[in-house]
Amino acid sequence: MIVVLIGYMASGKSTLGRILAKKLNYDFLDLDDYIEEKEQLLVSDIFKSKGEIYFRKVETLYLKMLLENNTKLVLSLGGGTPCYSDNMNFIRNTVKAKSIYLKASIPTLVSRLKTEKSKRPLIAHLETDELLTEFIGKHLFERSQFYNLSEVTITTDNKTEEAIIEELVLKLF
Repeated sequence: MIVVLIGYMASGKSTLGRILAKKLNYDFLDLDDYIEEKEQLLVSDIFKSKGEIYFRKVETLYLKMLLENNTKLVLSLGGGTPCYSDNMNFIRNTVKAKSIYLKASIPTLVSRLKTEKSKRPLIAHLETDELLTEFIGKHLFERSQFYNLSEVTITTDNKTEEAIIEELVLKLF
């Protein structure tokens, strides 16, 4: 089985994905890290030098390749991955894949993201919590229609990592 973790940035996809993979004795991959390795460029540099259209094309290419050629994998997607190139339908139609939406509320996301804005080009320019809240709310509204197509939704607010992992394992098997 391939566990595909979907959700907004800072929803816990990479952190929880690593823990889950270790618990299941699966491999773990973060799609953005994989793209950076294959393209020999940071995602932010791909956007700057080659543009978003190029990035979305290679993102879809690598996503499909990983879903077709792996088993026993926990795959953490970028926040936008399910929203482009019919990626969500491809994930849903991959028999060995199980999609999990890690859902976090806007206040939780703001709390997690306000300390790491400098590492996230999409939000680095947002100077106040109010602007960050507004941006996340708008973005989440646009993306939630794709996220909600996941087979399983797990809310991550006010839960320990251990509790979330336990819930994930129960929903998977």
